[in-house]
Amino acid sequence: MSILVNKDSKVIVQGFTGSEGTFHATQMIEYGTNIVGGVTPGKGGNQHLHKPVYNTVYDAKKNTGANVSIIFVPPAFAGDAILESIDSNIDVIVAITEGIPVKDMIRVKSQIRNSNSTLIGPNCPGIITPGEAKVGIMPGFVFRKGNIGIISKSGTLTYEAADQVVKSGFGISTAIGIGGDPIVGTSTLDAIKLFMDDTDTEGIVMIGEIGGNYEAEASKWIKESGNKKPVIGFIAGQTAPKGKRMGHAGAIIGGKDDTAAAKMQIMRECGLVVAESPANIGEQVKKSL
Repeated sequence: MSILVNKDSKVIVQGFTGSEGTFHATQMIEYGTNIVGGVTPGKGGNQHLHKPVYNTVYDAKKNTGANVSIIFVPPAFAGDAILESIDSNIDVIVAITEGIPVKDMIRVKSQIRNSNSTLIGPNCPGIITPGEAKVGIMPGFVFRKGNIGIISKSGTLTYEAADQVVKSGFGISTAIGIGGDPIVGTSTLDAIKLFMDDTDTEGIVMIGEIGGNYEAEASKWIKESGNKKPVIGFIAGQTAPKGKRMGHAGAIIGGKDDTAAAKMQIMRECGLVVAESPANIGEQVKKSL
C-alpha cells in the first residue's frame, strides 16, 4: 500500500504549458506517473507533451477523471489555482509554488478544511510512491520501494533521507514533502496519521526544522496514541540564531520551544529515536527495525 498517490492516480498539471510545468511533467511521465492532461487557461483544445490541455480544472476532471493535481503556477495566482482544484473536488492537490502570499493561504486553509481534498504544500517537493507515481520535483532514481514512510519539511532532506534509507537496505512506501511555509495544507501530524494507518509502512522518518510546533504536536500524538511503529526524527537548523529566518519562510525561532534542541528533546521524551545528523538517519532506521 501507500498513502495518497499510487499507480491508479490520474494526474493533471496546472500550469502545464509553462516552462516549469513542461519540464517536470516530462520527468513525471518518464517516471511512469499517469499524467492524463493539463490546465492552462486560454490554451484549451491543444495538445502538449501528447496530452490534452484544458482551460479549467473542472473541464480536465470531467474529461479525464483526474483525481490528483500538481500546481506549477506563479505565486500571485497559485492560491486561486488551489481553490479551483478544491472547487472541482480533486482528491489530492500538490502545490509546488514557493512564495504564495500568506493572505491567500489563509483563504485556502479555510476552504480546504470544509472540503474532501488533501493539500500538500505549498513550497514543497511533492509526493512519491516509488515505482508507482511521482507527483513532484524529486529525483525519482533515489527512491526504492519498501516499507519506510518519509515526512519532511525540507525538499533536499527528503532526498537525503531516502538515500540513507535505501543504502541501509530498506525502501520507501511513500515520501511526502509537506513544505516549509508558515501555512501548509498537510501538517506533520496529518502525514503521521496516514502512515500509521498504512499496513505496509513499518517505520517512519520524520524530518522537521526550527520554527512552529508541527513536530512537537506529532510527537505528543505518537506517545499518546500508543502506536508501536518506530519513528526516527531529525530537526534541521541546530545552529540557527534566534530571530533569523533560515531558508523556508516558516523556519524561524519565535520562542523557546521552536529551537532544534527543544524539539529534539520533546521527540526523545515522546519515545522517538532522534538522529543527531542527517548522516545518521539510515543507521537509526536499521537499529529501530
